[in-house]
Amino acid sequence: MARVLLVEDDDAIRTSLSKSLTAAGHAVTPLAGGADGVAAVARDRPDVMLLDLGLPDLDGRDVLAMVRAVSDVPVIVATARDDDASVVRLLDAGADDYVIKPFSSAQIDARIRAVLRRRSPDQQGEAVLSLGALSIDPRSREVTVDGEPVDLTRKEFDLLLALSRRAGAVVTKRELLAEVWGLPWGGGDRTVDVHLSWLRRKLGETAAQPRFLHSVRGVGVKLAPPEPGS
Repeated sequence: MARVLLVEDDDAIRTSLSKSLTAAGHAVTPLAGGADGVAAVARDRPDVMLLDLGLPDLDGRDVLAMVRAVSDVPVIVATARDDDASVVRLLDAGADDYVIKPFSSAQIDARIRAVLRRRSPDQQGEAVLSLGALSIDPRSREVTVDGEPVDLTRKEFDLLLALSRRAGAVVTKRELLAEVWGLPWGGGDRTVDVHLSWLRRKLGETAAQPRFLHSVRGVGVKLAPPEPGS
């Protein structure tokens, strides 16, 4: 069961979806406005948020930005646009997944289960991963560099963890897009690039002067410990 925050202004859709998700075993909090949705995220800490972009009080993209300022809750966006550019912009803005209108309640339920699996994979048996001064704890989702904690967003941590599981190997951007974002199609290189840039900054490096994240032009990126003396 997941605690689902449903933000949808259409009364019929909100009521129908609330009933179907409740029947599927979820605890649903239905709201009609974006401002109430942001407040509920901060107050109630739901497991997942289902966000319609066409809201009466706030633009759904602004709601997404405000949510991302206060929470890493997985957000599934409902949109009428299915072109790659629009989808990538939503992912860049912090959405975890999307559904194209019209959609079925079964599809929403499947998407909820999918984002929760990606958010909390079975990491109980995983030991702390160490690459030189970099330490990654999959269980507590904590990262340190030179013994100092590094504050990562959920998606940044997921990206680092995916690379750490194949440390020393070059991982393509398409593989990262599929594993971290659950999108097994091309066209999302910018999404990966943006998150890699944020991750590099927090790890104290740049693409020009890498410490842990090494880009291989035309192939992908690999996570490796610094060379001795570097």
